[in-house]
Amino acid sequence: QVQLVESGGGLVQSGGSLRLSCAGSRGIFGFFIMGWYRQAPGKQRELVASITSGGITNYADSVKGRFTISRDGAKLAVDLQMDRLKPEDTAVYYCALQNGPTNYWGQGTQVTVSS
Repeated sequence: QVQLVESGGGLVQSGGSLRLSCAGSRGIFGFFIMGWYRQAPGKQRELVASITSGGITNYADSVKGRFTISRDGAKLAVDLQMDRLKPEDTAVYYCALQNGPTNYWGQGTQVTVSS
C-alpha cells in the first residue's frame, strides 16, 4: 500500500498562484504515473496534469500554459504549480498514482479562486 499525502491549496484571488505538493509514503518500483485530478461541485472528476516515471507530462487543455507539473526524481513526490488561476479552477484537487494495475488516491485538497 502507498499513502499519498497532499499539501498546499487554499483561497486565492483570480490571477494568483498556488502550489500543490504530494508525497508517497514509500518508494515503488517500475513504471508509474503520478498526477493531479480535480472535481468541482456537480461535475465529474477530471485529469488536470500527469507525469510519468520517465518525466513525460500531459495537461488538460484548460490548464496548458498556466499549470506546471514536476516530480522529484529521487522520491515519490509530485508538485503542481498553478499560475494565473481562474474562478473555474475552483475544485477539490486529488493526487493520484498509477502503478501497474493499482491506483492510489490522496485525500484531496480544496482550491478556491475568488473573482
